[in-house]
Amino acid sequence: MSQISSFLNGCGEVFTSLASPIWNYPDRMQKLSRFLMRCFAVMVCVGILVWVSQRPVFALRQVVIEPVAGQTLKHINKPVVKQQVLETVQGNFFSVRLEDVKRGFESMPWVRHANVRRVWPNGLIVSIEEQKPFGTWGGAESHILMNTHGELFAGRVSDVGDGISLIDFSGPEDASKEVMRLYERANAWFKPWSAEVKSLTLSDRYAWNVKLSNGMKVEFGRDEENSDKTLTEDRVARLFKYWPQVQEKWANRVDAIDLRYANGFAVHLASTSLKKNEVDGKKSEQKQ
Repeated sequence: MSQISSFLNGCGEVFTSLASPIWNYPDRMQKLSRFLMRCFAVMVCVGILVWVSQRPVFALRQVVIEPVAGQTLKHINKPVVKQQVLETVQGNFFSVRLEDVKRGFESMPWVRHANVRRVWPNGLIVSIEEQKPFGTWGGAESHILMNTHGELFAGRVSDVGDGISLIDFSGPEDASKEVMRLYERANAWFKPWSAEVKSLTLSDRYAWNVKLSNGMKVEFGRDEENSDKTLTEDRVARLFKYWPQVQEKWANRVDAIDLRYANGFAVHLASTSLKKNEVDGKKSEQKQ
């Protein structure tokens, strides 16, 4: 009973304290006054900062566009891009969302990456990494190019400029990086022939073939999907091992090679009849 009485007495004191006016407690009044003064000071400071930040001097007026280190901008029209940014960007020096500006630049043709930073008191500096075209994707008329990272971007062959030789690529749109990986491997394989890959095609079934700078076509099939990842490399090694014999028999007459055979390879001769090709192709298969 004593504990219950103590609890009720405590509740009564708290209720009495809350019900009585606060000005009856000088200590509490002082604490409340200090708190209110601090809140008022903060609100005044915030108001001043908001007013200052909205002054015309901080309206964005300058946009500097520069290339990343080691690059020059060949496909970016700076005056046009600057005008587009000044017309579309929202906010001033303080309120502009740099991430939105970054996305806006990266949505433009020939811009791979953009880095945006503020410059006091009313400017932006945009560092642009321009796309480096490496090949066409799906034909020269498709308006899709591939960069040196195996990424696709919108562009036309006519915009690339003279002096740049593009590789012809084609394949499923989500396989561009795989196509680039295959290109790098095939290009390394045929260096002993002083030949480079000029085109690479990857089918929807992921069978692939290349055409070399010497005019020869090489079929690889779907070996990359095999659990043995060295299968294609083994077949290429076999080709180089027996290639001197092929050259000795059909010197400079082979225009296509088929590496899809498990125990050998087949060749196609450019200047023979179909029937002769079939016979020669079978003869050219080499056993391990």
